[in-house]
Amino acid sequence: MAGTAVLSVALTACGSDSSNNASDKTSPSSSSSDSSSGSFTNDKCSGSQTSANALHVGGILPLTGNLAFLGPPEVAGVGLAVSDINAAGGVGGAKACHDIQDSGDSTDMSVSTSSAGTLVANKPSVVIGAASSSVSLNVVDTFASNKITEVSPANTAVDLSGYSPYYFRTAPPDTIQGNALGTLISTDGYQKVAFIVFNDTYGTGLRNAVQQTIEAANGECVYGCKGQGDEFPAGQTTFSSEVSAALAAKPDAIVVLAFDETKQIVPELASQGWDMKKTYFSDGNTADYSSTFQKGTLEGAQGTIPGADPDQTFKDRLSGWAEVGEGKPLTDYAYGAESYDATILAALAAVKGGATDSQTIQQNYAAVSGATGGTECKTYSDCVALLKDGKEIRYAGPSGIGPINDKNDPSSAFIGIYTFNADNKNELSNSVEGSSSN
Repeated sequence: MAGTAVLSVALTACGSDSSNNASDKTSPSSSSSDSSSGSFTNDKCSGSQTSANALHVGGILPLTGNLAFLGPPEVAGVGLAVSDINAAGGVGGAKACHDIQDSGDSTDMSVSTSSAGTLVANKPSVVIGAASSSVSLNVVDTFASNKITEVSPANTAVDLSGYSPYYFRTAPPDTIQGNALGTLISTDGYQKVAFIVFNDTYGTGLRNAVQQTIEAANGECVYGCKGQGDEFPAGQTTFSSEVSAALAAKPDAIVVLAFDETKQIVPELASQGWDMKKTYFSDGNTADYSSTFQKGTLEGAQGTIPGADPDQTFKDRLSGWAEVGEGKPLTDYAYGAESYDATILAALAAVKGGATDSQTIQQNYAAVSGATGGTECKTYSDCVALLKDGKEIRYAGPSGIGPINDKNDPSSAFIGIYTFNADNKNELSNSVEGSSSN
């Protein structure tokens, strides 16, 4: 269902050149928030606030489940955006508010089904989420049939590209991340690659993209390959047989595509003598494991997370809002910027269209992202001023994505390359930019 994506980057080590044609790019460093002030508001929706009289920002985000580590930065992204929108005067005088519901994860779809029903009843202007692609596939038709715009800050499954006119995302499809991860593995010199991957839309789709890139670089998949049926079910807790089978194939590198299952897979790999420096992860499990594994377990392993690395001012504001809204600062920032931009774009679409209902937002969402050209602006207030002057705009927020394309995907996006340190914490080591064709 997705168009072909091309990663126009070179992954290079410091001081060396790559044989690829395009050059490495760094992520944006300019702040895209309206204020560096520590004054934040936690604007939860009241029962009387609907899309008829407010920018009612619904959320279907992982408060529980195996992606719960992504919940705090995503909730903070929505909350900070709403706070900034209200600080700038709201949307045509109407207040913005947030209404966050739990998405759970793909092991229990009843959670997201229930939350989607609650959100529909609350009459939102837009729904931000879900994080899991499988969860979004569970609820996307519910929102679309009710003409509610859904914007995911974290979905990467290729199956969602162009799925519905009411579905957008501010994270790139896996064709871009898969190309980046596969290129990283190949340029690291590995030719024989094994996959330990769960049977999930996200996992298998990303595996296919990584495998394709590795094979295009004259490498080969030796275990867990497309069509071989080696995937494990989501939620599995023991992995001795999968790890044994992967190691028996004598790979040069292993790619682990999973969520919380990673906490069992990694110790099994280590116990069977695998060199963890030759292990690769993706956004579903490139996280801080400093309190999970023994020191040094993951040192040298690498992973990818879609999205630019925002500047420290934005991170400080995001964490500052989390302290006000959620009671504690952030320890992870994955998809916080994408959640912020998803919300700001919705507000700008409402300003451009002159109303806060969801159909107005759907009709103007791509335009304010720059799909129709326009003057670049980096904050909500600056963009509103341009819109009031009758100008077309290109909102350039902290996520670093390009304008929304005809598939309702970002036309370009940054992929962060992370390396695990001796404390098992992921640290950004590089950023590359890829683009997808419509």
